[in-house]
Amino acid sequence: MCEVMAEASHVPHHRKKISFLFSAMRHFAASLADHGWQVTYVRLDDPANRGSLEEEVARFLEGMPCGRITLTEPGEWRLREAMQGWQTRFGIPVEMLEDTRFLCSHARFDAWAEGRRQLRMEYFYREMRRHTGLLMDGDQPAGGRWNFDAENRKPATVDAVFVEPLRFPPDPVTQEVIALVEARFPHHMGAAMPFWFGVTAEQAREAFQSFLEHGMAGFGDTQDAMLSNARFLNHAVISHYLNAGLLDPLEVCRAAEQAWQDGRAPLNAVEGFIRQIIGWREYVRGIYWREMPAYVSQNFFDATRPLPAFYWTGETSMACLRAAITQTIEEAYAHHIQRLMVTGTFALLAGISPQALHEWYLAVYADAYEWVELPNTLGMSQFADGGLLASKPYAASGAYINRMSDYCKGCHYKVNEKTGPKACPFNALYWDFLARHADKLRGNPRMAQMYRVWERFSPEVQAAFRASAGAFLQDLA
Repeated sequence: MCEVMAEASHVPHHRKKISFLFSAMRHFAASLADHGWQVTYVRLDDPANRGSLEEEVARFLEGMPCGRITLTEPGEWRLREAMQGWQTRFGIPVEMLEDTRFLCSHARFDAWAEGRRQLRMEYFYREMRRHTGLLMDGDQPAGGRWNFDAENRKPATVDAVFVEPLRFPPDPVTQEVIALVEARFPHHMGAAMPFWFGVTAEQAREAFQSFLEHGMAGFGDTQDAMLSNARFLNHAVISHYLNAGLLDPLEVCRAAEQAWQDGRAPLNAVEGFIRQIIGWREYVRGIYWREMPAYVSQNFFDATRPLPAFYWTGETSMACLRAAITQTIEEAYAHHIQRLMVTGTFALLAGISPQALHEWYLAVYADAYEWVELPNTLGMSQFADGGLLASKPYAASGAYINRMSDYCKGCHYKVNEKTGPKACPFNALYWDFLARHADKLRGNPRMAQMYRVWERFSPEVQAAFRASAGAFLQDLA
């Protein structure tokens, strides 16, 4: 097992993310040794460390000749391509095993996708429900519906009480890692401390169990809400544990199903939770491996604007972006609506390069690995794949953010003003986005109503929207 600079700095990963992974690795190595495995572990600060996985394998083989290399398929196309060349370089067979942290193999996903005109998650999700038997009543969905998303879009009240995710004080191993990360990555986003992530499978299960007992019942209704004083609401905050392999996806889904069967959580909450794991998580992985390597270069709207500096600092007058980015800097976490409808929607409307946004998301979130982050960014958030993943762009004006959060109340901009220097930038940017891309979007059935609204505006109103958006984008540049 190797801590190598090539992976830690492939993008400028958040210091909490690096700390979490290195500590989890060290704890896992110790657990393996306790169970009788012979483990060679290379630390980042080992003077002999050659800095990359391939070179560390080369160094290992120099000291211990082997007849075969066996490894698990990595979660990134770049690494898989490199590892497929190891057999030639090292002159011994390389066996790449399937990653068992997932429920849908590449072959199963390809079989589902083959011949379909549209690869919509909803239909894949139904297939996964049948495959796993989760929330099924015979061959029908429990409760008579596959999807309870319509019940999971309520705003949260500012006086609502939410349960914080379970926190774990860093033990000596983690403290040593944190000191290393702070010394070696001083220019990466955020700080490692305060650090509260679990770093073992046992701690990850404790964190999930705490959510199951205290947060699951309230998760569904407000899973799309955003509040300034409640960063986590009733979210599970376990995606970094799942994606690092500290939790088993089927195990947590079965536990959630049991909570519904026992009457401890409503169906809309449990269905929404399970859909995120056996639906979205498995689906975007399937898309990633099926569409790479061309997928990473998709840019349907030809967006080229550089990522604004405030994505790294949080220093902006837009309260919603400031809240989401500041939380990201401090926690290496933001929930899916903050990512999709705040940082993602702004980038979409402003014409920011989807590749630049992709690298930012990959760097700053503790749960971000390319297999999950890239399709969510280029497909779901930025519509850069032209509709392979999403049926329409997730574009919205300030009204959506105002409805789903309390961010707008203390903002420098006025969400009810449509144009002018004090108007919420999302408002003019939304209509300007539609006007800029009318040739590509007007024929989309899900966008037809909004284009009818745009066409009912007088030429003067249309010009005012576009002028206001243009002035904001000029200032942004």
